[in-house]
Amino acid sequence: MAPIPMNMDDTTRPSLMRAVFRGGALLLAALPSGVAAKRTDHARADLVATIRHDIRQAAPAADDAELAKALGAVATMPRESFVPPEYRRYAYASELSLPIGYDQTISDPYIVTLMTASAHVPVGGNVLDVGTGSGYQAAVLGRIAARVTSVEIVAPLAAQATARLAALGYRNVEVRTGDGFAGAPDRAPFDAIIVAAGSDRVPQPLLDQLKPGGRLVMPVGATWASEQLLVVTRTGAKSYDRCSLGLAMFVPLTGRGERSPRAAGLIDRSVPLCYGTAVVFPVFVKALPKPDRIKARRTR
Repeated sequence: MAPIPMNMDDTTRPSLMRAVFRGGALLLAALPSGVAAKRTDHARADLVATIRHDIRQAAPAADDAELAKALGAVATMPRESFVPPEYRRYAYASELSLPIGYDQTISDPYIVTLMTASAHVPVGGNVLDVGTGSGYQAAVLGRIAARVTSVEIVAPLAAQATARLAALGYRNVEVRTGDGFAGAPDRAPFDAIIVAAGSDRVPQPLLDQLKPGGRLVMPVGATWASEQLLVVTRTGAKSYDRCSLGLAMFVPLTGRGERSPRAAGLIDRSVPLCYGTAVVFPVFVKALPKPDRIKARRTR
């Protein structure tokens, strides 16, 4: 799950259209395997360069060792394997989340990179991922951490992600079907927790399962329109610091952590910005990409 592209003016993030048509417009399935692989490699390299450029432009201080580590993981990731066939031409669009069914989306690579970097995932660490979706975020984390536990409330998505990650050779990522509100207490404590769905509060069980010094990254806001992508750092047994990466509208957390339909409130301006300026913004596009029609091959 992921930020939801809004059908509005696309000037909020000028790099979006460049990324879509420069790095993402690829018909990989229609190309010979060698050509497709080469173009995919180029698209992935272009994606990494675009994300680094955009983050550096938004906040130079965010271009640090943690970002380099996250981009290193993204650079090896075959994102087309996590995207439905009809949307694979957009697999390497840096700021475009895509439908994966069941009213869920795959987070765009910019957000995945930023959340991974902001979580300060230690090499060889123990990480919790809430909202598996197609498994892309879990796979990125699995390139850095020794163990990733990923929880998905939609059973068919959890089953698909399990099969996909196994086929790609991931042995350090476990996907569970369940309510992410409860986390995974049997695998705690965690060095980092990433939650890819929004709520009006961070679930207390997730805070309890975070190691001292560990970080949790999650969209939080009184309403969907007032969500901020927060970085919460555990500083003591019951103390936490928090800062904001900027505004972000994600799919809602479901289950016990679901926001009340009567929820109301404005953006919490008391939360300081992590880098003194926002590095994430809602992505506004005029229209979602149209899926390709996948033609079945003729049989003789």
